[in-house]
Amino acid sequence: MNAAKAFLPLAAALLLSGLLVGTAATAADAPKVVVSIKPIHSLVAAIMQGVGTPDLIVDGAASPHTYALKPSNARSLQQAQVVFWVGPGMEAFLEKPLASLGANATVVELDDAPGITKLKFREGGAFEPHDDGDEHDAGENHAHDHGDHDHGEFDTHLWLDPHNAKAMVAEITTSLVAVDPANALTYEANQKALNDKLDALDAEIASTLAPVKEKPFIVFHDAYQYFEHRYGVRVSGSITVSPETIPGAQRVAEIHSKVADLGATCVFAEPQFEPKLVNVVLEGTSAKSGTLDPEAATLPQGPDLYFDLMRDIASSLKACLS
Repeated sequence: MNAAKAFLPLAAALLLSGLLVGTAATAADAPKVVVSIKPIHSLVAAIMQGVGTPDLIVDGAASPHTYALKPSNARSLQQAQVVFWVGPGMEAFLEKPLASLGANATVVELDDAPGITKLKFREGGAFEPHDDGDEHDAGENHAHDHGDHDHGEFDTHLWLDPHNAKAMVAEITTSLVAVDPANALTYEANQKALNDKLDALDAEIASTLAPVKEKPFIVFHDAYQYFEHRYGVRVSGSITVSPETIPGAQRVAEIHSKVADLGATCVFAEPQFEPKLVNVVLEGTSAKSGTLDPEAATLPQGPDLYFDLMRDIASSLKACLS
């Protein structure tokens, strides 16, 4: 009897040891995945739940428009089996490092994912809201030649439409299954759960914005076309097309006049960039100010970030426009 009692702690210890070894083996088996920016990292992290955690390059409050690669990022790229990014139009700083440091990885450019809707850049600061005619048919992919834009042929803030997010999720899942077929069932189950959540989010945001969707507003840079098309909100202009380029006095004056012509509206800053320009645009008008964060600079990384990002944009719009 005493021998049996003495055996129980030993058996428990052996069982625990086996579980720990199994956990370590599972973690070791997870593919090394690197993701460029927070919104995409959130989608990849959601698909990888239960398998592993992807590395993030542009972390904290940094912006991909102004980011410089760190030594730790370079090491991650060298070790990566899979790298997810939007493409050179969004993360221009990654184009050369991916060709060298990420040469042994599967590099997945998500702006090429099947089913992605692409919208061309708009010209000028005081652009008018699109109509829902043939020019921007939501069911069509667009890739227009606008060589005067550093960002490429189309607006690369693709994730701001949940339908585009679902297209990215499908491509992310396919890519992970190809590299790591042992965890295919987990990736595919996570994809289904994530798609259900994205559908619910889409309906929630449409309901949130319904009371204010006809009220015009101005944004810091033209990053919100996909959100605008999806939910019918009225972006009437941007202070700058490219956030890394300071607009000239003529452009600021043009936007200032636009705000005055629109009457009471909102002008939205972004947390990564200098807010003084927004104050200049607001001066002498009845417009209010707010903040929108299309790249999730202020949010903690992880699988919930995408949902927090989209809800924050919707709630900020509703609060300022109400």
